[in-house]
Formats: sequence, C-alpha cells, structure tokens
Amino acid sequence: MRLMTVDSLTALQRRIGDVSLPLPDGMRTPLGCDAVGMPEAFGRQVMARLPQVGCVYADGPVWWLIVPSGSEFCMDWPTPVRYATGAVVPGGRGGPRLIHRPGGTAPYTPPIPLYLTLCRITGTVPAWMRRTPHPRRSAER
Repeated sequence: MRLMTVDSLTALQRRIGDVSLPLPDGMRTPLGCDAVGMPEAFGRQVMARLPQVGCVYADGPVWWLIVPSGSEFCMDWPTPVRYATGAVVPGGRGGPRLIHRPGGTAPYTPPIPLYLTLCRITGTVPAWMRRTPHPRRSAER
C-alpha cells in the first residue's frame, strides 16, 4: 500500500479539477498546444486588436487562447494573465466552451503579437525591453 503525502494529495486535487481544452475537429497542432488565459475584458480587447486570432474558449470570466507549445519561452506574461502548458486549464462549472474558431486548420494565436498586445493592455514593459544594469557598470558604482 502506497502512502500519499500532503503535497501529492494537493497535486492530485488540482489535476482532478483540470481539463484539456478540446480542439475542434479538423484542427492540426504540429507545434503542440499551450493556452494563455486572461480576464474576459482583456480577451475582447485582444480580439479587437489582433488581425489573426486562433481558437478562443470562455470559462466564466476567463478566456483562453491557444498558442504553440513553448510560447512561454523568454516571455514573462503580465499579471493577471495565466499560462497553461498543454492547454490544461482549471475546470469551471460548465467547462470551457469554444467561442471563436479561426478559418483554416491551425488553432493558434501568434504568441508574440499576443504577448505584446497583453503587455500594452496591462501597461507592462515586455521582458526583453526591461532595462537591466550592465554587470560591469553596476560593480563600478
């Protein structure tokens, strides 16, 4: 008999409530799938500003957009945006429902334009534009 620790019970409880976003029939995901979650108000602004938006799901007050796997690399997604690896998201009451399906067979929203749009909406400076002190100049002071 295997004993469960508090940490493993907590992780199990989290996994039980999580759901995988179901992609529409005919969608291909050669780059894998992750999801970016945001408040509904941000989602509406993103959809109005981006010329290309992939699959969008609504789960109560949270909207999830599908992005290629690994889209968190070198991007510090601004608060209150959430990043979900594998497009596995917390399950709400009715579960996420598809509210936008793009034309074509790819479910993706381009991650860099999405990231820059969310930075703009939240007033966040993109990670690669933040000023960091030069190591040599910092040591001289």
